[in-house]
Amino acid sequence: MCTVCGCGDAKLEDHGHGAQGHHHHHHHHGDIHFGHGPAGVEVPGMTQERLIEIETGILAKNDRYADANRATLAGLNAFALNLVSSPGSGKTTLLCKTIEALGDTPLAVIEGDQQTSNDADRIRATGAKAVQVNTGKGCHLDGHMVGHAMEHLGIAQNSLLFIENVGNLVCPASFDLGEDCKVAILSVTEGEDKPLKYPDMFTASRIALLNKVDLAPHCDVDLDLYEQNLRRVNPGIEVLRVSARTGEGMGAWVGWLRQNLSAKPGVKAAE
Repeated sequence: MCTVCGCGDAKLEDHGHGAQGHHHHHHHHGDIHFGHGPAGVEVPGMTQERLIEIETGILAKNDRYADANRATLAGLNAFALNLVSSPGSGKTTLLCKTIEALGDTPLAVIEGDQQTSNDADRIRATGAKAVQVNTGKGCHLDGHMVGHAMEHLGIAQNSLLFIENVGNLVCPASFDLGEDCKVAILSVTEGEDKPLKYPDMFTASRIALLNKVDLAPHCDVDLDLYEQNLRRVNPGIEVLRVSARTGEGMGAWVGWLRQNLSAKPGVKAAE
């Protein structure tokens, strides 16, 4: 987890060497596996117990912020989505097209990226309200960052909030932002085994958008196998096949969004 990359507020202390035995095991083919200890990770000079303690502390702190975000969103009857994907899945393009297709549905965007504000600029070009959160070396948004961004945005009653997370299929799976659901976006070009390589993220997602389906004929990909692998890790996941470029499947996606927004307790469905 994020104790490894040192993002967030983990301050890794060095307890001297030898505190921790070497847990990595060699399996068949001489492959090397770290992370068999209880913490699921190894950091030189740190015991498994200390790693678990740090991780537990970071997540507990994060969850307090996430709970506050959830309460704020509930008060607004907003429907919040945490968009997660690898870099290059096409999620910003997909989000821009989604905003255009939603027409006058009230919405706002929190755009997470390590360095640039290019994506927020693209979102604002659609006329949507967007705030950029740069995480620096951090590999995910957290509850505290999202709380700040929500204050800046002034989110409307009965609106959609799109939180576009940093492109990464590992760390964002562990950090609750107070959202209603995670939306995993996969490009068909990424390969059908993606869900099997990152099971935590796909288990945590309510819906998967299989994007760039217009490219499927050109990249030797089996869309049915893609769906099958998604359901292997998460039998309940919804899968929509879309193309931001051609518009294929966008009606179903926008319908899903409208339906979930109107299912909020205080929202009247449009007559």
